[in-house]
Amino acid sequence: MDPLLAFVITLALITIVSLRYRISPFFTLIGGAVLFGFLAGMTFDATMLGIIAGVGKVFSAFGIIILCGAVIAKLLQEQHQIEEIVADIRRYVKNPPVIAGVSGYLLSVPITCCITAYIMLNPILDSLEKDKTKRNVLLYLAAVGGIISYALIFPTPVVIPLYEAFSRGMSPVLFDAISIPLSLLVLGGILLYFRFVHPDVVTPKRTESPATPHQIPGTETPVMRQGIHWRAWAPFIAILIAIPVALLLLHLSQMSMINVIMLVGAVTAIALASPSMRTQGLSQGAKHAGIIIFDICGAGALGYVIVSSGFAQDAMGRMTLLIPIILVPFILAALIETAQGSRVVTAVITAEVLAGSTVAGAIHPIPLILLISAGSCIVSYVTDPFFWLVQRTTGDDIKTVVKNYTLPIALAGIGIFIVALALEYLVFR
Repeated sequence: MDPLLAFVITLALITIVSLRYRISPFFTLIGGAVLFGFLAGMTFDATMLGIIAGVGKVFSAFGIIILCGAVIAKLLQEQHQIEEIVADIRRYVKNPPVIAGVSGYLLSVPITCCITAYIMLNPILDSLEKDKTKRNVLLYLAAVGGIISYALIFPTPVVIPLYEAFSRGMSPVLFDAISIPLSLLVLGGILLYFRFVHPDVVTPKRTESPATPHQIPGTETPVMRQGIHWRAWAPFIAILIAIPVALLLLHLSQMSMINVIMLVGAVTAIALASPSMRTQGLSQGAKHAGIIIFDICGAGALGYVIVSSGFAQDAMGRMTLLIPIILVPFILAALIETAQGSRVVTAVITAEVLAGSTVAGAIHPIPLILLISAGSCIVSYVTDPFFWLVQRTTGDDIKTVVKNYTLPIALAGIGIFIVALALEYLVFR
């Protein structure tokens, strides 16, 4: 069968299975890899070898990073230090919706999972607003804020595979010098969107004095919001300090640096935790990391089998005849995201498919990465596990979740897409 037709059928069946049975994405994606190999005329042995190679490639790239992020997250959660971080942010930011968006934005990157950051923030945001409608707006903003940084900032599991595939030796500092201001601009636009849609909620309001005790959920004693909770911030500070050390003193490669700085952050969190918290955090962190890692490995398997079939060379050539080459990464990422719902999976598969193609050679690395990130934000709907998590935690109906989750993320994707086009045609040509 034609590889492009096999690709479309595989994505369609992955979508149907995901919606109907809601089974683990790992098994859905592995099944999709087997199906694609069969439809594309590959032998079963070649398909299985491709699956094994794809799983191994992704695990080696993400295993340490995601495990360290999950361990940091669980240790902070067990010691109620996420609440302390939010209290520190609240000392300087008085508007609860801004606190929610900024908290999700900040936590998603070092924790390496926007869903984990959202789950950790959920009970804290509940304490900021007692009114259900206002509380739900905070939850939506935390979710969207987390996705924005997760899809744009290096090093997250979304950006890492794109950077590794397309960077052409470009410094990650240069990429973040563009992506961080862009992500903050997009976050500001999302806050304006919510202020327009919910004017009675997203408005500046007076809060108590910073010196007033603030009761942290799950603790017995109030925490004075005076000074910074340095112990809570310590793993993230250690990660930042480790970056120049890894690059300037140890002269590490980019991939080595990412693993080293995350190990430094995890070791810092472990060292500062009490023995009882340390054991529990390591156990729960490893369990949570395993779920995330294997889902991404399933994406690596599907992507590797697709590439092994010769799909990239054949299909990309035909797609560029039908649509402008600048649109190919964006549309391909949007299709893959629609089919299976994970931005990390979308990034891994898109990177595998486009690496070495004429599309990758024709577009500057920064706009190319941004185009794929934009495409991964366009359709965050029923195949997106985050969509259902937000629906369950807010208790809202599907239409309301679409208005407050799917649509803002799509608008963010459109904004990123426009900036990517401007960079490609006005700056890098």
